[in-house]
Formats: sequence, C-alpha cells, structure tokens
Amino acid sequence: MSPSALSRSGAAHRRKPVFRWAGWSEQRLLDTRLCDLGLTLARSPLEQQISVLYRELDRRGIRFRPHCWLSDCWFSPDGVPGFAIPFYLAHPRLAQLEKRWMLELEGGSRQECQKLMRHETAHALANAYRLHRRHEWRRRFGRAARSYPESYLPRPDSRSYVINLDGWYAQSHPHEDWAETFAVWLDPRSGWHERYRGWPALRKLEYVDALMQEIGQQRQALHNRRHVDSVSTLRLTLRQYFEQKQERLGAAYPRFHRQQLERIFPAARSRRTEPAARFIRRHRRDALVAVSLWTAAPRYRVNLTLTHMAQLADELDLHAPADGGCAQLPLVSALIMLYMGSLRAGSSRLTL
Repeated sequence: MSPSALSRSGAAHRRKPVFRWAGWSEQRLLDTRLCDLGLTLARSPLEQQISVLYRELDRRGIRFRPHCWLSDCWFSPDGVPGFAIPFYLAHPRLAQLEKRWMLELEGGSRQECQKLMRHETAHALANAYRLHRRHEWRRRFGRAARSYPESYLPRPDSRSYVINLDGWYAQSHPHEDWAETFAVWLDPRSGWHERYRGWPALRKLEYVDALMQEIGQQRQALHNRRHVDSVSTLRLTLRQYFEQKQERLGAAYPRFHRQQLERIFPAARSRRTEPAARFIRRHRRDALVAVSLWTAAPRYRVNLTLTHMAQLADELDLHAPADGGCAQLPLVSALIMLYMGSLRAGSSRLTL
C-alpha cells in the first residue's frame, strides 16, 4: 500500500466495508477460506497504524516506506522491502476468534502493534538498502548469514542489547538485534539517549542514528513490491489455520518431570491444603500472563504445559497450601525457568 493510498480522502474511502461473514455463526465462519474473506488493509483498523508508522519515518527524515500486506503472521521475507501483517488484525470479529482459539492476540493493542511494525520495518529497510553487506553493520550486529537457532537462552542482565519486544528478542540473532535496535531508535517516546546511557547497546543506537542520517534520503537499492503469501492467495479455512497453528505450537511443548513437580508442591495432604491440580487450574490465567510476559512464549503453548502439570499432579496426588500464598510464586518461577530454557528464536518466515 502506497502513502498516497493511505492518505486518500473522500466519503467512499472513509466508509468501512461490510463483510457478510461478520454476522455468521462461529462454525460457519471457521469453514470459510482465508482467501474468501475479502480482507484489505484499506479502511481496516490497521490503516491508521500504518499512517502513524509512516509519520514516524518522515519525522526521522527517512524517505523509505515499507509496503505492507495481509498474511497469516508477522514477517518480512528475504529480498522484499516490506512486511506482512496478520489478517486477524484487519477485523474485530477475526481478532476475537484468534484470541479465543490461541488465547492471545499478537499485536492486538495499538502500542504492541506499533512496536511490531517498527521491528518489521527494520527488516524491510535492511533489505531495501542491503545493509547486511556493510562491514560496519556486521561489526555492530554480527554475521547476518548466521543460521537461526531453534532456541536461544537470553541473558536478562545483559546491557549489550535494547529491549523492545518481550523475551529479550534482540539476543536471538543479529537480524533481530538490528531490528530491535532500530525499533527503539524510531520510537518517538523511547528516550533512548537517557534510557540506555552507560549501556554498550547505546553504541548500536548511535550507529543507527548516524546510518539513518547517511542513507535516510537516498534511493533504496531494492524496489520490488512482492506480497509473499498474501491472504488473498491462502486457500486454507480458518479452522485449518487454527488447527495447524495449534499443532505447531503444541509440538514438543515443555513438560515438568515428576520430581520437579514434587518440589513445587511438597505439602502433605491436610485440612490446610488443596489438591495441587485444583490450585494450578485456579491460577492458570495469572500464570499464563506472567510466563508469556517474561518469556514471550505463546499462551497456547504455556496452557498445554499447565494442563499437563494439572494432570500429573492429579496422578501423583500432590497438594498445595489452601491459601496459595506459598505455592503461587514457585509455580510461576518454575514455569518461567522451564520456558527460558526453550525460548524459540522466531519464525522461519522472518528475514534470513
């Protein structure tokens, strides 16, 4: 989508499109193919978000504008100066469905959506100007050709990386270090000069600042406007989309061993205890929020671990203090440690 398309005025442009499927039952909607939803970025809730992104780039003196399209997840393909946005953010009914099936909505708030857009813009800009070929870029961020690891173990105390997305994502790969650093630099409210004063990460931010002053008004080397896996070409149904996503996230999800669970719930059965399985189910929502916040693990995946924990606790007849005060912290802490050891490095759809 071009800037002119986003700024086009007139009553026809402002009128929101009407989708018949918005009033259908969930079962009927689930059997609808993604390509038949008729979704576009124009006149969707995302249109304003993209306009905000373009204004941020303009205020920084950057002429580059990534083109955007709808697909099934966030990603910026190699060799494309643009990025894809999940289709479910284009309509409230689809967002509601995503949250119900996957327990969360990635990019659902304006703030989170803008963070993700800045991050993906960095990937698109690196493609557009072939930044990975620069010696200084490689010296600051590392070898872009390095393979993405299956998982990574971050150092939360490290000051060599900025913090934008959850899960210390900048530490996963040089591409993500660049994207996170650029996203913080672009954010008009980040206050990066002060926030990162004294951090080694500040030198990366200063490099981004100098680099953008150098190339901000230059013509980009890459000009294609490819839409990889556009939603208009995805022939799977919403039901198949959710089933495939759940299957992918559920594959080899982290589980506790018997001895680990017995350490979390060492209380003996008494009048002052309750079944640990009941305790886990009562605190499921709080645990989901906390673990996802600190590890960036998908809530659907964490929920599978919690379900397995409750089942195993039932089998072992484990108990927790009835007031819950002594067991909730060990439960959440153990889950965070479990997922910190298996943080995924990101989607293979990202720039490689």
